Amino acid sequence: MSLSITAATAADVPLILGFIRELADYERLSDQVSATEAALQATLFGERPAAEVLIARQDGVAAGFALFFQNYSTFLAKPGIYLEDLYVKPEQRGHGIGRALLTHIARLAVARDCGRFEWSVLDWNAPAIGFYRSLGALPQDEWTIMRLSGDALKALASSN
Repeated sequence: MSLSITAATAADVPLILGFIRELADYERLSDQVSATEAALQATLFGERPAAEVLIARQDGVAAGFALFFQNYSTFLAKPGIYLEDLYVKPEQRGHGIGRALLTHIARLAVARDCGRFEWSVLDWNAPAIGFYRSLGALPQDEWTIMRLSGDALKALASSN
């Protein structure tokens, strides 16, 4: 079997949206997906791309993807990489595709002189947590993710 990992192009937008929907199904969050091909085209391949996407192909067949973007650590005074999504099709799992995607991003992080490579994982996803720990990743239990979205975000933005 041959595995290739390439940077996504605008032609991959339908594939990316399909992966996003499959990931949302797996995470039991399908009701939260509002992404469209047009929105992905604009935000990933438009004038100011907000993230990068890698596509993994096993023997030429799309098997998974990773979407990531740059963040910044003030304590380190260095950029970092934040992995927003990592997904491998269920029938392709166990063949090293997830590890290959993470390795590819880790290499990008080292080449870009990043201080960190971070991501979040749902606390119920024991297989993923075990996999990440096997790579040497450590949970950051002392941090709680906070989020403003929807009406709460708009309310803060419009406050004095």
